[in-house]
Amino acid sequence: MTDKSISSPPEGEQFPTPWTELDEAGTTLTVDAFITTMMSQVGNALRRTITLPYAEQFGLSVSEWRVLSLVAHAGRIAFSELVRQSTSDKALVSRTLKLLEGRGLVELQAEGNTPRKKVYCTVTPAGKALHTEAIPIARRRQAAAIRVLTPDERDAMYRALLKLREYCRAAEEARGDDAPDASALDI
Repeated sequence: MTDKSISSPPEGEQFPTPWTELDEAGTTLTVDAFITTMMSQVGNALRRTITLPYAEQFGLSVSEWRVLSLVAHAGRIAFSELVRQSTSDKALVSRTLKLLEGRGLVELQAEGNTPRKKVYCTVTPAGKALHTEAIPIARRRQAAAIRVLTPDERDAMYRALLKLREYCRAAEEARGDDAPDASALDI
């Protein structure tokens, strides 16, 4: 179901959106105008058009690229922090790490003697080299998409995304979501 009122306007033209006069109950919202639907559609489209081509160019899946780039950026990162930063579930991060470890791109080290030992992920020299080669391409492709927006739109969108991210973090905290642990890695 596509609502013509949420399609893109001609360049520079402003128009009311389904969110303009939104009441607290969301009574006028249709599923295609839900923020979760729109964010998912845009996120998936961006992943397919921006990230997938350069990930595949380097023989990686999108998940492998995301995890490798986070580990490479950190150098060494706790599994629980990697899960949080990747915004993926711990089972997917665990599977992805095992694949990257098998290819010699990351190393996993468990610390502690309890069943919930802390696991750290470290980028290997091969992983660092791959990341160093891929990151300029990733940055260019990301910048091209961001630059579709005017500077004012970029700033507004960035601030809006930060605000939504903080809203979600606070809601998760209030719900008492647990942090991921090493048990997902079976180490």
